[in-house]
Amino acid sequence: MNKKSSGTMPKLVLSSSRDIPFSQLVLSQKNVRRVKAGLSIEDLAEDIYHRTLLQSINVRAELDANGKETGMFEVPAGGRRFRALELLVKTKRMAKDQPVPCVVREAGIAEEDSLAENVMRVALHPLDQFRAFSALIEAGLSEEDIAARFFVSVSTVRQRLRLASVAPSLLEVYGEDGMSLEQLMAFSVTDNHARQEQVWEQVGEASHAPAYHIRRLLTEDAIASNDRRVRFIGLEAYTEAGGYVMRDLFSTQEDGWLQDTVLVEQLVCQKLSEIAQEVGAEGWKWVEAAIDLPFGCERGKRRITGTTVPLTDEELARRGALVDEYDRIGEEYTDGSDIPDEVDARLSEIDAELTALNCRPTVFDPQEQAQAGVFVSLSHDGRPRIDRGYVRPEDEPVQDADDLPSSPDASKGMLRPAVSVGGQVQDGHVPDDDDDTIRPLPDRLVSELTAVRTVALRDALAGDPQSAFIALLHALCLSVFRTHGDHGCVQIGVTQAWLGNVAPNLRETPWSLAIQERHDQWSERLPVEPAALWQALVELAHEEQMALLAHCVSLGVNALFEPVKGYGGQISAHGIAQRITAADALAVVVGLDMAEAGWTPTVDNYLGRVTKPRIIEAVREAKGEATAVLIEHLKKGDMAREAERLLEGTGWLPEPLRLPVSETDAEDMADLPDFLTGDSDPEQAEVDEAYAVAAE
Repeated sequence: MNKKSSGTMPKLVLSSSRDIPFSQLVLSQKNVRRVKAGLSIEDLAEDIYHRTLLQSINVRAELDANGKETGMFEVPAGGRRFRALELLVKTKRMAKDQPVPCVVREAGIAEEDSLAENVMRVALHPLDQFRAFSALIEAGLSEEDIAARFFVSVSTVRQRLRLASVAPSLLEVYGEDGMSLEQLMAFSVTDNHARQEQVWEQVGEASHAPAYHIRRLLTEDAIASNDRRVRFIGLEAYTEAGGYVMRDLFSTQEDGWLQDTVLVEQLVCQKLSEIAQEVGAEGWKWVEAAIDLPFGCERGKRRITGTTVPLTDEELARRGALVDEYDRIGEEYTDGSDIPDEVDARLSEIDAELTALNCRPTVFDPQEQAQAGVFVSLSHDGRPRIDRGYVRPEDEPVQDADDLPSSPDASKGMLRPAVSVGGQVQDGHVPDDDDDTIRPLPDRLVSELTAVRTVALRDALAGDPQSAFIALLHALCLSVFRTHGDHGCVQIGVTQAWLGNVAPNLRETPWSLAIQERHDQWSERLPVEPAALWQALVELAHEEQMALLAHCVSLGVNALFEPVKGYGGQISAHGIAQRITAADALAVVVGLDMAEAGWTPTVDNYLGRVTKPRIIEAVREAKGEATAVLIEHLKKGDMAREAERLLEGTGWLPEPLRLPVSETDAEDMADLPDFLTGDSDPEQAEVDEAYAVAAE
């Protein structure tokens, strides 16, 4: 459409304005605002009283029945301001005839003016509000002063001022509507502008990126005060080193989040290094210290055993006296009466002293100790975990040739390998010699004879199930307990999947600790030499043989799901599915219920790692639709924490941990779960990818 020339456009003429005594103003019935909302009339009156009227009132001359002006003026737009002024007159804080600045309208429709004033008005942008609050702070006003003058909460003022911690570049993006206020507030959890910009770029500069996701990426490195690393070093050591602890109004001195993760890591490593030096001074060849050591780091290493230092006569006497005193106090209060505080304190002292006496140190042979090493790590409760006495394969003692027993003659029934000297032994045949020297049997002949013996042994063993059982147990024990080099004649072994650091703190789970304790107990009982091991296995009771077999076989279990990437993977998707199916069958046989075994969903191990729909679905399955509806409005972080509380004690498990359903129930289900078929939730995949990027 062609624009008209400027010469034909009518000039704008503004409505006249003048001061009109308040006594000549009346509220018009044509004012469209009827519902009370926003700032109360009382608060607006207080603001006008302190600041005067900042905006003129829109008025029209009142007409009588004949269309003549009555001298009064109606207020169709600005009714709230009129009521506030009216309240000031009633409370005698403003005179009735106080001149009021007014814009006098003549043309148009009164209702249209009222509607336009309310609809065309735009609320102050939060960024502008932040800048205004910042200017007032610089002018000397406190947060409380600002809140009182503008009738908002102090938390609102602090929330807006918190935007000062956001990078200027992100404030510009927000000012241009490139992100939501919720997203912007998520960035305010840290003052690190570079990290903020990095995360914004990481989420693809997308306005649809959830605020909880941004907040998680920014705070994923913050460490809770109950973290085992903090327990290990202590909050006091962290603050003395200059670390900052963020706390809210409800936090105690023991609560909070440690923001300087680098400092925490430095303090932990420093303390671990000090412990490693103390342990190394005991005479060990090496000490490997880390916050988390890979699961199975002890595998392939022989463990030496030490001797527990016995109690001295004085210590035995002291322990007896303490036990007698403890029993005597217990007998005095067997009637159920309350134990006085001083008596309870004494019982605690006795218990602590008895614990110290009963925990005896272990001493090792100096020569063995010089070949072995120690693993130092953090346990789940923040205490140092020290595992002593592991010998690496390369540190195993090697016997000199002179120390080896001499090979007896073949005439004594022992075979010696053929040695080719000057061409005397060739192609497995011994050349004719005039002398009567008995030479070693040729390799080829020895191989032929032992092949015949191998077949005969197989046939004989097949007819002796009990010996076959011992042979199997012997082979498994060699592969599990003597991984540094001993081999038997039955080539059966346990292949242990390398779990490493697939899951965090895997070595500190109750199941891992139980496995390690059981393994150490058997390792101490079983002889080192293969021949002696065979005899020891034969002498075990049948129940012990079966228990040892179960332990060895259990170490070969691999129920691990491994993502299949491309065509170069070690196992196909079908192979993974077969493995998981076999693991399900094994779980049914042994009756493993992960909920009964102690696994519960938490923010760290599951709920904080999945999408909101999956959290809601978990609560729905465990608690019902009515409970799930109650958390649908929550943000991701709050939803995950509330879901953890709701799911506690319900026995709910995520799909990879559940026992397989029966065939009847399976008819209405897919053959394989989503995590095997690849039909995963796209939103969940996006979250997982973000975790992977953050981990890198």
